[in-house]
Amino acid sequence: MHNVLMTITIILSVSIIGFILVQGRGAGLGSAWGGGGEFFQTRRGIEKVTLQLTVVFIVLFFLVSLVNLVL
Repeated sequence: MHNVLMTITIILSVSIIGFILVQGRGAGLGSAWGGGGEFFQTRRGIEKVTLQLTVVFIVLFFLVSLVNLVL
């Protein structure tokens, strides 16, 4: 059981990293020095789905980690 939970944890963590890396703001290097924050833009389409999947995977990761801690 422990091996299964560890495998699920690894898969979830790699997926979370992938989802976070895919979520680019598109601001380029200008935001690195304080620029690019002059406007607010809502997430639409695939960006919204990616954000929702990231949140779901983070919650699943948390729950699996808690179960792994208890067992």
